[in-house]
Amino acid sequence: MPQIKYNDQGLVPVIAQEATTGEVLMMAWMNDEALRLSIDTKRATYWSRSRDELWVKGETSGHAQEVVSLHVDCDGDTILLKVNQTGAACHTGNRTCFFEEIA
Repeated sequence: MPQIKYNDQGLVPVIAQEATTGEVLMMAWMNDEALRLSIDTKRATYWSRSRDELWVKGETSGHAQEVVSLHVDCDGDTILLKVNQTGAACHTGNRTCFFEEIA
């Protein structure tokens, strides 16, 4: 596996993208354990900075992300997670977290 550059909190930013359409769904954080669980279980697992714990996307909401593939950027400091999304990715109920247009 390529070298992942975690920040000083031991986290790396992750962009979740719908594997079939390329739609950008959300941004979240992973630590090493979340990354390994996502690879091993094929269920997107993230690190919650507010709750200070692991969370499996969709475990309570049913809006799960099945991991299709993981990619690291050229600097090794951001992960692209291609997923099959069930339901809404955003906690607001929107399909994507990027529904607010700025310009």
